[in-house]
Amino acid sequence: MSELEFPTSLGTSTPDEIRLLGQNLTEDLMGNVGFGELAFWLVTLRRPTPSEVRVFEAVLVALADHGFTPTAIAARLTYLSAPDSLQGALASGLLGGGSRFLGVTEDCGQYLHDVLEGRTELPSDDDGWDALALEAVRRTREAGRYVPGLGHPVHKELDPRTPRLVAIAEEEGLRGPHLRLFEAIGRTHEQVLGRRLPLNGAGVCGAALADLGLPVELLRGFALLARAAGLLGQLAEEARRPIGMDAYLTVDRNAVYVDPTSPRTEE
Repeated sequence: MSELEFPTSLGTSTPDEIRLLGQNLTEDLMGNVGFGELAFWLVTLRRPTPSEVRVFEAVLVALADHGFTPTAIAARLTYLSAPDSLQGALASGLLGGGSRFLGVTEDCGQYLHDVLEGRTELPSDDDGWDALALEAVRRTREAGRYVPGLGHPVHKELDPRTPRLVAIAEEEGLRGPHLRLFEAIGRTHEQVLGRRLPLNGAGVCGAALADLGLPVELLRGFALLARAAGLLGQLAEEARRPIGMDAYLTVDRNAVYVDPTSPRTEE
């Protein structure tokens, strides 16, 4: 009978050695490879170039924290309820990463990928990209769907992360088709939607990650990887300067019973 084998290209260990990605963990990686570089490497199974690391880590920084978002509030309130369970508080914040917060990174990357997929020839100038973007936005509107990456609840005119990340990608020679299409959507969507919306940071991060060749079906994972750091910071601050109890009491003390059969009134 042959011995069982479970093939992996990631980590293995013996009593006296740990290997990761075919490297000796302690001799080749520790102290020589940054965490962002390692995260990229673990997913793609290839070591990224310095330019790719710069863009990738810029995305992680852009998505790490955005103030008292629902994910941060959920983490803080869970920590208030169960301070003995840091992992539970961290997990509660990560579980809130969906179509409205954090998940836009993947949704936008997937949307752009779908528009570009199967095209044998890409536009060569801004006019060509604008035409492609306009067609995509029109089809999306006709289907009754939203274009992911448009609009932001706080940054009504401009999300400051968007031009900065585009500039970094340009500096590193990594401003690829997903970013170019996303920028074109920003220039053209008003013609279809009748109003101008900013390209949000989560969306531009999805475009940049897709241009790095990362699997679009895993892009939400990178957003969660970044937000894990931000949530840990939120929980550290909650321990130092708590606001969870105030948030809970503000809602609880202002709860008002309404008859479920009464008509809803709009204020």
